[in-house]
Amino acid sequence: MEPRFNERRSQTRIGNALMEGDIVNRVANSALVTFDLEDFYPEGKRIELDISPWLFEGVILREKEFRSHVKNLPLSEFKDAYVALHCTTDAIIPGWAYMLVSLQLAGTAKKVIVGTLNDLETLLFSEIIARMDLTSFKDKPVIIKGCAHKPIPENAFVLLAQKLQPIARSVMYGEACSSVPLYKK
Repeated sequence: MEPRFNERRSQTRIGNALMEGDIVNRVANSALVTFDLEDFYPEGKRIELDISPWLFEGVILREKEFRSHVKNLPLSEFKDAYVALHCTTDAIIPGWAYMLVSLQLAGTAKKVIVGTLNDLETLLFSEIIARMDLTSFKDKPVIIKGCAHKPIPENAFVLLAQKLQPIARSVMYGEACSSVPLYKK
């Protein structure tokens, strides 16, 4: 008795006819290139540093006390970390305050920005994408992989698509089996 399943052959019913043929992986045989932003995710701890506890009643910056908090920052906690400075209250923070904190963390943290963790990720990917040499994608169909296990910001996908547009033959989003076409020359 013949086995019903053959890994190298398939049966497909088209109308009333039964067609037999080899299974062909058209994705593997195509010129399609998948671009996974997760491959470029910068490793390192992310820290959100809220300065509101350093303010009088959470809203008034008193310079002497603020400088004391900055001076006493436990720098070892920020070693090789990416830091997002922000204030969770509606306080008006003078520009020098964030600069003072960033200078205290200089040489310890990898990068310090003012904003949220999403702002931090957006800036990191903006810098990475700006430095990318995408000439190897010239005139190729490219899929920007959509699923990621790491926090890739939406702006990273937008920036990458814009950088690929003048180079690639086509730009799609998603997976090879279910991509959304975005651009085609």
